[in-house]
Amino acid sequence: MIYDPLSYRYSSNRNVIYGTKGMVATGQPLAAQAGLEILKKGGNAVDAAIATAACLTVLEPTANGLGGDAFAIIWIKDKMYGLNSSGPAPKSLSLNEIINKGYNEIPRDGWIPVTVPGIPAAWCELSKKFGKLALQEVLEPAIDYAENGYPLAPGTAEYWDKSVKRFSKCIGSEFEYWFNTFTKDGKAPQAGEIVKLKDHAKTLKSIGETYGKEFYCGEIAERLDKFSKQYGGYIKKNDLENFKPEFVKPVSINYKGYDIWELPPNGQGIVALMALNILNGYEFTERETVDTYHKQIEAIKIAFGDARKIISDASNYNISNLLSDNYGEERRKLIQDSAIVPDKIKGMRNLKGGTVYLCTADMEGNMVSYIQSNYMGFGSGLVVPKTGVALANRGKCFSLDPRHPNCAAGGKRPYNTIIPGFITQDGSAIGPFGVMGGFMQPQGHVQVVMNMIDFHMNPQEALDAPRWQWISDRKVLLEHECPKNLDFGLMRKNHDIKIEIEKGAFGRGQIILKAENNILCGGTEKRTDGQIAVW
Repeated sequence: MIYDPLSYRYSSNRNVIYGTKGMVATGQPLAAQAGLEILKKGGNAVDAAIATAACLTVLEPTANGLGGDAFAIIWIKDKMYGLNSSGPAPKSLSLNEIINKGYNEIPRDGWIPVTVPGIPAAWCELSKKFGKLALQEVLEPAIDYAENGYPLAPGTAEYWDKSVKRFSKCIGSEFEYWFNTFTKDGKAPQAGEIVKLKDHAKTLKSIGETYGKEFYCGEIAERLDKFSKQYGGYIKKNDLENFKPEFVKPVSINYKGYDIWELPPNGQGIVALMALNILNGYEFTERETVDTYHKQIEAIKIAFGDARKIISDASNYNISNLLSDNYGEERRKLIQDSAIVPDKIKGMRNLKGGTVYLCTADMEGNMVSYIQSNYMGFGSGLVVPKTGVALANRGKCFSLDPRHPNCAAGGKRPYNTIIPGFITQDGSAIGPFGVMGGFMQPQGHVQVVMNMIDFHMNPQEALDAPRWQWISDRKVLLEHECPKNLDFGLMRKNHDIKIEIEKGAFGRGQIILKAENNILCGGTEKRTDGQIAVW
């Protein structure tokens, strides 16, 4: 069983971490420790998740911020809940407006891709419904880091510098506020340098004191509205006033005795479930073989090909059909000895999303799988003056094809890449897991789930194992740590293989599992500054 701690006693890479009273796993050590601090103050797993998430907007602003989206799967008091707090496009934005401006695709920067911020609302909703501590207290660690400063982590410093280069190419005085907020004399902070985000601290305080009212209906919303009007933006105060997170029912398939859970669209979690459903018909005994990699790649390719046609904010499709045994059986027939390109499938460019994932657990058995993002680093390059709020560019994921269900429209949520995962068995929680990183995410979910279930890896081994990423058509990236014979074997099966040495191409994940005796067992990502804080 994947949650038996006795089988996890040793790891060929790094040892797993055990605990009993609480655990927080994420890619930033200070954020993980802040979540644990909240647990020790009497908070539960939800409080710890909010505290960690808030700290990450300060400590790792290169990947998320107050203007982004959030999703969560919450296991509390033996019940599962799903939260979709992704924001829609402003109501005043229209497809004709974008096309009339001469665009043939949604731009990456500026006002057009900006969507309504969902992260603060997610914290407020989770705190009010499930939290034990006041939101103001839960946000205190993040406020302290923003106000008094913290030493910048090396990986974050690298991405920060890349963002400076990116936004330096943006034309328009509206981008000056990003530089005023996130640079000193136009330069990115260096690794180890103390970073302070004073405006961010003020906004966090107002969110905590008013449970988000100041953000969505008060002064911050008014500042955003004024900023948008001044520079010809589309987002308005009433877009924020009308926004509400949505509690949704997670969806699942049973994979070899375990229920694997994702959130329904507009996120892409069903891609992972569809691929696992296809793979359910095979018996895998060895991981590092050409046959295993080939079948995994073909399954994810087929799943993406089907799901990308329908994933949107619309609800005119039947998810249960896509997750049915019949679907798995029929699509499995497409997997042959040679790599294929299913009809009308369109691949994804290797966009490296800006995202953070975390998971938490407490001594009462509550667990949270949580993910938030501004998308593509800092997002749109626009920061609301005197607030520290970097606006997301998730609208970049819209289509401009009027026939596609994900076509851009005001008030509509775009296709969203960020997905939390969760595992249960026989109605009991096994634990949260996630791998962030743009379109790598469902591919990472498939790989870590199979690593634990098919190949009996512990959580740390499952994360440490080398990964692959399908890009488009027959193009596949292999992590440089993959066995050398695999690339030639896959090429003989007609895959177009490239060995990738950049660790950021393969996502960053976290896992916490619970054993039958309530021992917590965690793994954290080697491809970032990941840490598990444990009690």
